[in-house]
Amino acid sequence: MQFFRDLSFPAVVAGFVVVLVGYTSSAAIVFQAAQQLGATQAQINSWMWALGWGMGLACIIPSLMYRKPVVAAWSTPGAALIATSVGVTMPDAIGAFIICAILFVVAGATGFFERIMNRIPMALGSAMLAGLLLRFCMEGFAAAKSAPWLVLAMFAAYLIGRKWWPRYAVVGVLLVGLAVAFASQSMRLENLTIALATPVWTTPTFSVSAIIGLAIPLFIVTMTSQNMPGVAAIRAAGYDTKISPVITTIGAVNLPLAPFGAFALNLAAITAAIAMSPEAHENKDKRYTAAVMTGVFYCIIGAFGAVVGTLFAAFPREFIVALAGLALIMTVGNGLFAALKDDNDREPAMITFLVTASGVTLVGIGSAFWGLVAGVIALVVLRKRAGQTR
Repeated sequence: MQFFRDLSFPAVVAGFVVVLVGYTSSAAIVFQAAQQLGATQAQINSWMWALGWGMGLACIIPSLMYRKPVVAAWSTPGAALIATSVGVTMPDAIGAFIICAILFVVAGATGFFERIMNRIPMALGSAMLAGLLLRFCMEGFAAAKSAPWLVLAMFAAYLIGRKWWPRYAVVGVLLVGLAVAFASQSMRLENLTIALATPVWTTPTFSVSAIIGLAIPLFIVTMTSQNMPGVAAIRAAGYDTKISPVITTIGAVNLPLAPFGAFALNLAAITAAIAMSPEAHENKDKRYTAAVMTGVFYCIIGAFGAVVGTLFAAFPREFIVALAGLALIMTVGNGLFAALKDDNDREPAMITFLVTASGVTLVGIGSAFWGLVAGVIALVVLRKRAGQTR
């Protein structure tokens, strides 16, 4: 099979790092969202099962179909939205999740979302991606405040790897980080338990209040704060992946899993950059294998949804943020290069980068969307001004 001929060890490691960073960065928010709706422990385990398998299949299917890396994730702002919802019952929420998944399918099938994204200049998309990732790189080095020897050892492994074994630099960082964490006894394995998750069906109800107050906001915040940066990550990595069928596929995967707790699936941006980086595979055309392996790891962890919380709590926080930051350095650099190389788009791209990197949130929508809005406005105004000057 072509996939196994294309697969490399760095691609396997990249897939693992994507899942590691994805779960540890926001799993707590998903738990809070489920608890806000009054979920039992069995239902919470079911949510992790459904999300794991949903993300896994949403990575594997389109990546194998198009031979291009497609990395899916749960909607972190969507989980935050659910966690702050008031007066929504679990059945009503499940109905809202189903409506949201249907809206994803419609947005993909009609091509509406892709038409909007195709009108955004590459410079702005690259700047938005670089702004999103900058915080992770900075936090990676800032972690040295609380765990200096761990972070310094990982940084040394990164430099040595980039010098002598560029393809395996992130592999070396991962192994050195784990070795130092075990040696310093900062791995917390005492509470680790292994158990398979059991899917729990929740019969949906469809209330007007939940559709208006949860389903539609969940759709909007996911499309603007998650899928837009996800498309930017794909474009910035140099792939011309057809977005409409990918969004349709993700929505179609999401729909049958919604009654089990898959609230919203979408394109990943930050973690996707890891799978689409040169460190994942030296051959750009074979990096889809890293996305497929991401999906495989998601499915495995989904099967063991009951152990997710204790497993990822075992890793030191500094290990996670340093690993993510070091893995994304070149992606940020490439994004800034693509954003600033054109004189005509440089200033709007810089505005996009700065607004996105600021982390500002307005009306519940994250900085990625507002960075893009600011950049488009600057682009229109400055191009008009330049035209008038000529």
